[in-house]
Amino acid sequence: MGDVADATDMGILLLALMTLWLYLPGFIANTFAMMWGKWLPKTGYGPWPIDGGRVMKDGNRMLGDGKTWNGLIGGSLTAGLLCMLQVAIVGTTFDEASVFVSPLTGSEDAWFAIGGPYLTAYIMGSFLGFACLLGDMTGSFFKRRRGLKREGDVSSKAPLLDTLPFAIMVFLWGQLFLGPSLLASSNLLLPMAIIIVITPILHRSFNLIGYAIGWKDVPY
Repeated sequence: MGDVADATDMGILLLALMTLWLYLPGFIANTFAMMWGKWLPKTGYGPWPIDGGRVMKDGNRMLGDGKTWNGLIGGSLTAGLLCMLQVAIVGTTFDEASVFVSPLTGSEDAWFAIGGPYLTAYIMGSFLGFACLLGDMTGSFFKRRRGLKREGDVSSKAPLLDTLPFAIMVFLWGQLFLGPSLLASSNLLLPMAIIIVITPILHRSFNLIGYAIGWKDVPY
């Protein structure tokens, strides 16, 4: 636990940046899901809506066309690859307090520490990616209950439901399930709160980029 405490020995702004770095696979899993949701069907596979077209009692889809199995699985697994890349860049062990600290800091005895550092990173990154997309689906579920559609070319936006559920879910799962690694440190709670507040801006920026380069059909 000494490495975890030492790694968080910095100011709140740097801690927030470090938290964003550590949780990056979860924060941009939506972008990966967009890629899989848009590109895989071009090869003749999918899309496969998670709700299977099911309509709820309110007359609206459970999730809508925007949430697919190819996006969920592909986005989660690609997030694992990103975590491996992070570890390849910054290393597998803790050296000193830094924004770009190793995501594996403190994970030696964690449940996901399996088969060496890169497999550990892959499992952790995929876990964060899945948490992100599960949170995103939760937001979509409540959007559908409000009558906001995502079917075919029809897509409705709800700024808070489009952004906050995935961020909250990623941080919640990290704190609950990724101990004793650095990602579950209680010293990251305040930085997490700060990031959640600015997440709508970050998410909007990522989506505008995705829309501009053709990964998204809508800029939100």
